[in-house]
Amino acid sequence: MSVDHAPRQRDAERTRRELLDVATEVFAEQGYSGARVDEIAARTRTTKRMIYYYFGGKDQLYTAVLERAYRGIREAERQIDVAELAPADALRAIAEATFDHHVRHSEFIRLVMIENIHRAEFLRRIDSLRELGQPAVDMLERILRRGRADGIFRDDIEAFDLHMLISAYCVFQVANQHTFGHLFDRDLLADPTASHSRAMLGDVVVSWVRPHN
Repeated sequence: MSVDHAPRQRDAERTRRELLDVATEVFAEQGYSGARVDEIAARTRTTKRMIYYYFGGKDQLYTAVLERAYRGIREAERQIDVAELAPADALRAIAEATFDHHVRHSEFIRLVMIENIHRAEFLRRIDSLRELGQPAVDMLERILRRGRADGIFRDDIEAFDLHMLISAYCVFQVANQHTFGHLFDRDLLADPTASHSRAMLGDVVVSWVRPHN
C-alpha cells in the first residue's frame, strides 16, 4: 500500500515558510545580535527544537532569511519583460520596480543595514548570492547596449554604476524614512511624496544615460 507524502510535504513547506516570515520580522526589528530563537518560536507557536530541525540553528536561520530577502528583489526584476520595451522605458521600468519592491519590503532594507554592521559576515557564507546578483547587472548591460546601438545612450555608463545608483536611491527612501520624515515633516513612503520620488528616480536614470549636449 503506497503512502501519499504530499500533504506532509506541504505541511513542512508551510511550516518552513512561516518560520522564515516570522524570523524575518524579528531579525529586521532586533538585528542578529538582539534576536532570540525563543521569541521566534513563541511568535510561530512552535518550539526551538522545530526551528533547529528545519534550519540547524540561529546562524543558519539568519542566513536563510538573508538569502530569501535577496532572492525577492532579484525575482521582482525578472518579472519585467524589458525585451519588449524601448531602452529608456526598460530602464525606467526597472528603476520603478526596484523602488516599489523596497517600499513594500522595508524589512529587506533593515536586513541589509544590519548585515553591513556585521561587515557582510553572514552574506559571505551564501555563495549563490554572487551568482544571483550578476543577472541584474547583465540585464542593465543589455539595455545599455541597445540604447547605444540606437544612439540614444552614452558610451561611458557602466551597468554596475547604474545598478548602484538605482539601489542607493531606493534604499535611502526606506532607511531614512523616519529621520528625513521628521526633519522635513513628510512621509517618504506615502503619497504624494512616494509617487513623486518614484517618478523622479525614473527621470534621473533616463536623463543620466542620455548624451549630454
